[in-house]
Order: sequence, then C-alpha cells, then structure tokens
Amino acid sequence: MSLINCVPQDDNDEDVSLFDAEEDSGQKSKKSNLKHPVASFFHLFFRVTAICAYLLCGFWSSSFIACMVTIILLLSCDFWTVKNITGRLMVGLRWWNQVDDNGENHWVLRKQQTGNSESRIFWLGLVVCPVLWVVFFFSTLFSFEIKWLAVVIMGVVLQGANLYGYVRCKAGGKTSLKNMATNYLGRQFSQTGAVSKTEEM
Repeated sequence: MSLINCVPQDDNDEDVSLFDAEEDSGQKSKKSNLKHPVASFFHLFFRVTAICAYLLCGFWSSSFIACMVTIILLLSCDFWTVKNITGRLMVGLRWWNQVDDNGENHWVLRKQQTGNSESRIFWLGLVVCPVLWVVFFFSTLFSFEIKWLAVVIMGVVLQGANLYGYVRCKAGGKTSLKNMATNYLGRQFSQTGAVSKTEEM
C-alpha cells in the first residue's frame, strides 16, 4: 500500500501555480529576472539535448551503441538534475519514494514554496518533453525500428516519472491525479460557460 507524506516546509509563501494561467502585471516584471539562471538552463539542457541527439544521431555517428549510450546518459543526467535540483530551486517542490522495513512504499512530498519567476519554464519543460517521447514511441513502433524502442521507452519512463512525481507533489497527495484532472477540466468548463453567459447578456 502506498502512503503519502506531504510536508509543507514554508506556509507563509504563496503557492506555485501549476499552469500559471493567472498572473498579475506585477509578477511579469519578475519573469525577466531569473533567480536561478543556471538551474533554468540545465533544467532544459539535458532533456532538449537528449531529444536532439535522438533525432540527429544518424548524421553524426553510424554506431547505434554510441548513440544509445549518449542518449541514455543524457536522460539519466536530466532525471537526476530535475528530481534533485531544479524542482527544488525553481518551484520549491521535491519528491521521492522510499520503502520502509515492512516493504511498503511511501511517497514523500516536500513543498518549500519559492518565487514563481521560473515556474513557467519548469512546467513547460517538464510537460512537453515527455509528450515528445511518447510521440517518438509510437513513431518508432509504427515504423518497425525495434532497435530504438528501448531508448524511447527509457525516455518515456525517466521523464514521465519526474512529471508524475512533481504533479503528485503539486497536488499535495490529497487527491488522485484523475480527480485533479477532472477538477481542473470542470473549472475550465465553468469559466467558459460564465464567459459565454456574460457575452449573451
């Protein structure tokens, strides 16, 4: 049975928005000044480089093994960097899964809210890249390039694990991801209905 331990470390700071849909004009000035430019760079560097290496490896090397090792190393560096460094610095979130003495899994979720100047970069990179690896998975499957299937699956698993962990951490472990998605879509539909009613009046 999976247990969740969600520990907010700082209750005074405001929450980091997952989608950053609502931002006032005062926060836009903070967007231009990144608090952690090195973390923001490496948050995107390893994952974008892994995708570029996958797409372009046929041009710079004829060795499948060299390409595979390079891509997996980049994916591993990305997983470690995002999980341990950039999530904590850019959005104040950390997650990990540990097994206790009884063999039960425990999700440990930490929230130490920081300024949200880099949150859009963080969530954009966190969501878009796993989606691209899923697209690569289906394109590899349908084109029968079976030798690349293991590499693409590694991309989906490593980047999908970080996405799952951070979305679960953002949700606070209080609700399932299905309920969170349902609530978000419900809010979007209700806002759209309210706007259309206002326009009709």
